[in-house]
Amino acid sequence: MNRLKTGIIGTGFIGPAHIEALRRTGLTEVTALADVSEEAAKAKAEELSIPEYYGDYKKLLLNPDIDIVHICTPNHLHFKMSKEALEAGKHVVCEKPLAMNTAEACELVRLAEEKGLVNAVHFNLRFYPVVHHVRAMIENGELGEIFAVNGSYQQDWLFYQTDYNWRLEPEYSGDSRAVADIGSHWLDSVEFMTGLKVERVCADFATFYPVRKKPLKQVDTYSGKTLTSEDYGDIEIGTEDYATVLLQFNGKAHGSLTVNQVAAGRKNRCYYEIYGSRRSAVIDTEHPNEVWIGRRDGNNELLLKDPSLLLEPARAITSFPGGHNEGFPDTSKQLFKKLYIYILNGCKGEIEFPAFAAGAREIKLCEVIVDSAKSKGWKQV
Repeated sequence: MNRLKTGIIGTGFIGPAHIEALRRTGLTEVTALADVSEEAAKAKAEELSIPEYYGDYKKLLLNPDIDIVHICTPNHLHFKMSKEALEAGKHVVCEKPLAMNTAEACELVRLAEEKGLVNAVHFNLRFYPVVHHVRAMIENGELGEIFAVNGSYQQDWLFYQTDYNWRLEPEYSGDSRAVADIGSHWLDSVEFMTGLKVERVCADFATFYPVRKKPLKQVDTYSGKTLTSEDYGDIEIGTEDYATVLLQFNGKAHGSLTVNQVAAGRKNRCYYEIYGSRRSAVIDTEHPNEVWIGRRDGNNELLLKDPSLLLEPARAITSFPGGHNEGFPDTSKQLFKKLYIYILNGCKGEIEFPAFAAGAREIKLCEVIVDSAKSKGWKQV
C-alpha cells in the first residue's frame, strides 16, 4: 500500500499530537509543517525530524507533493485555512470547531463535496475502543430503549485566576468556551454511541472568574519563575467556565451534560452514563479501558478492554491485547487510520470517521446552547 504525504499547520499542543499519531499509523509520511514564523517552524521541524518547514502556511498549500493537510491552529483560523486547503486540492483534517459559526461550517461541507475531497474533524474521543463497544451494544439492542443519557466533561487547567490561554478570548475561540471546547466532544460521542440526536436544550452558564489575570510577558520565557502582580493585566472574561445543559433527544430519551474547566483535580475527565430499558453502560475516560455495565436483576459487570471480549467494531480499533492499556494518543491514531485507509482505497466504502458534516452539527448545537443560556429557556435545535 502506498503512503500519503501529510502537511501540518500549527505546532502547539495538538499539532505534535497529530504528528505522533500519524507516524504510528504507518500510512503516511509527515513531510512538512507550517508555523507562525520561519524561525518557529524551523525549530519545531528540527525537533520533530520533519524535512520541510514554512513560516507561511500558504507556501505549504502550494507544495504539490502534499496530499492531505491537518489544521491544528487556534479556532478563528480553521475556516480560512480549511477553505484554502480545499481550494488547493488537498484533503483536510481540521481540529474542532470546524469554523466560528454554522454558515462557515456549511460552506466548508459544500466546498469539500464540490471538490470531491476527503474531510474530517478531529473528534477523536469517538475512538476509544470502549466507546465503539457501547455503540455496538446499543445497535444490538443490549441496552434496550434508551431512556436517559447523563454525563460531564471536567478539567482543572483554568482553575486559578492567573491561568490564561487564547481560548479565553472570544475573537480567537468563539462565543462559547467550555461547551464548544470540551462539551462538543461529549455531545459528538453521545450521538455517535446512541444513534440519537439532541432536539431541544436548556442551558445554564457560569463564569466564576469574570476577570482573569493575563501574563504580560511570555510565560514560556519565565517558566519556573514566579510572576509578580506587576506581570499581569486584568482581562474581562465573557465566556463560560461552567455549564449545565438539559437535553431532550428524539424518541423518549432525556439527559444532561455538565462541563467545567475549573474542577480541581479533574485533569481531563469525560464521563458518559447511558441508561436503557434493559441495562446501562458507563464510561470514564480517565479509566479508558473499562466499561461499567449495570443491571437491575443480577450482578453488575466491569468489562476490561480486551480484543477477545469486545464486539467487532471495537476490536477493529484495538491495537493491544487485554491488560495492555490504550488511551488518549491511541484515539487519534485510530481515527487517522480509518481516514487514511479510506483515501488509499480510492475513497470507496463506508465513511467511518467524523467528516465536516459532524463538525457543522456540533457548531449548530453549541450555537443553540449559547442562545438558550442567554434567554434562560428551552431552545429547539
